[in-house]
Amino acid sequence: MNLIRNLYIHERFFIYVAVIAITFLVSFWFPILYPVAWLLVVVLIIFFTIDIYVLFNVNKGIEARRILTKKFSNSDENPIPITIQNNYQFRIEAKIIDELPFQFQKRDLEEKAFINPQGVWEFEYTVRPVERGEYYFGKLNVYISTFFRIVSRRYKFHENEMVAVYPSYIQMKKYEFLAMSNRLTEFGLKKIRRIGHTLEFEQIKNYITGDDVRTINWKATAKRSQLMVNQYQDEKSQPIYSIIDLGRVMKMPFEELKLIDYAINATLAFSNIALRKNDKAGLLTFSKRVDTIVAASNKKTHLNTINEALYNINTKFTDSDFGYLYALIKRKITQRSLLILYTNFEHISSLKRQIPFLKAIAKYHLLVVVFFENTALDSLINENAEDLQTIYHKTIAEKFAYEKRLMVKELESKGIYGILTKPQNLTVNVINKYLEFKAKGFI
Repeated sequence: MNLIRNLYIHERFFIYVAVIAITFLVSFWFPILYPVAWLLVVVLIIFFTIDIYVLFNVNKGIEARRILTKKFSNSDENPIPITIQNNYQFRIEAKIIDELPFQFQKRDLEEKAFINPQGVWEFEYTVRPVERGEYYFGKLNVYISTFFRIVSRRYKFHENEMVAVYPSYIQMKKYEFLAMSNRLTEFGLKKIRRIGHTLEFEQIKNYITGDDVRTINWKATAKRSQLMVNQYQDEKSQPIYSIIDLGRVMKMPFEELKLIDYAINATLAFSNIALRKNDKAGLLTFSKRVDTIVAASNKKTHLNTINEALYNINTKFTDSDFGYLYALIKRKITQRSLLILYTNFEHISSLKRQIPFLKAIAKYHLLVVVFFENTALDSLINENAEDLQTIYHKTIAEKFAYEKRLMVKELESKGIYGILTKPQNLTVNVINKYLEFKAKGFI
């Protein structure tokens, strides 16, 4: 029974059969080929039997491993290594068909190679998930053939393995590395000139060439009989909250990801940078009600708490209640904090409805409202207008783009900071704004 379930006919078998059929056909005009055709039939049956015997005579002819990590990074290329060990005493042809999770909508993942006796074949492929959640891999199917390639034997490994797709930790690590190595400008992060000093004094130290002479401590200099300077550092432990709108406006798709996923990835990377700067990072998600509150903290394990909270959030089909958000912030966030609000407004009228609540929040906190450019309109705006319909579409697209820029001005006129960004530039722009506020001593 096991033989029948795992026995497959190789593609080359049909070529052999076709050759024999042609020989029989030609023998109609050349009778001398008729016995040759029957001889080929007998040879094929003999080698067919031998092929089955040598493939199924060994219990574990091969060993295969699919190496999966516990987590995948959303929106990034995640490598999946595969290793095949040949335990046969002859060279084999191996064909790999891996059953990917249904979320990838890919059914043609196939690799082929020849493996020497007792040899090992290693390769890897990559997958790019665009949704968070649980991904179940099916069987790792390996089809083995001998030199004759008449039949194949199927081996199955690693059925129903699960991998959880989390917010983009690859993106988070990339920005963390650049921030720690002062190479943020390589990815568009601005180098911002520090204005004055923050108020937190660190220590008095010896003057060295390059120190700001305005920081010389004359009393300490007189006592030590050598130049001493005051050293300052960024103010630490400032509460910073990422607030994510879970309303229907965040369901809009851009380049296979939803806006909510761009906001989640940016929140994780930004929170990591804030914690590295010794500030307190927190999280709040809302729609009609507040779904998640993670109090601001700078503990070493706090990033894992934020990551787990981000993994479980999803958008709703309703409009969000900004009035409820204001009431909850006033009650729960009592210390002045930096609030990064991720939302989206497609029309200036929808922004104006929420302005009173945003103003009320900005009265007690440093509020930054982040919303998105509609990049789908770029092709219409840049299109050459050659007929009346194209002119109409181009005009409407430019009107929408102008309204987006107008929203930033509207926010600024109310004392609220705004970031209008393309989805793919979201993380860079948010970190830029945070570093700008740190440099100017706003937080």
